[in-house]
Amino acid sequence: MRLIHLILALCLSAPMAMAVPIDDGEIFDALTQGKTIYFRSEGELYGAEQYLPDHRVIWSFMDGECSEGRWFARAGRICFVYEHDPLNQQCWIFDQGASGLRAEFDAPDGQGRVLEQMGVSEKPLTCGTPWTGV
Repeated sequence: MRLIHLILALCLSAPMAMAVPIDDGEIFDALTQGKTIYFRSEGELYGAEQYLPDHRVIWSFMDGECSEGRWFARAGRICFVYEHDPLNQQCWIFDQGASGLRAEFDAPDGQGRVLEQMGVSEKPLTCGTPWTGV
């Protein structure tokens, strides 16, 4: 447990130009649990994820609909599976920089979407109805 505290301290005090990889589930959990993190892509709000105990999450594209899921660490990635699409794992390469979390989708072609933290809150997401699919 002390190693986690040391790594978290290093992540939070990293120089602006240096990003610290987050490839361990315990570290990711310590950085995210109890928070709702808002992400941007290409400068625009992309969505938000609420991180709950036991690796549970709630994702929203900020359209009033939410999708519940779980995350897990695998091979240096943080992967997500959502209840509306349980056979589709979405794995991301996370790092921590001066402006917060950054995540790059682990796309097979190497052209993954990049999400950057644009805000954080301890308030839960506001969800209308559960995600129902199309």
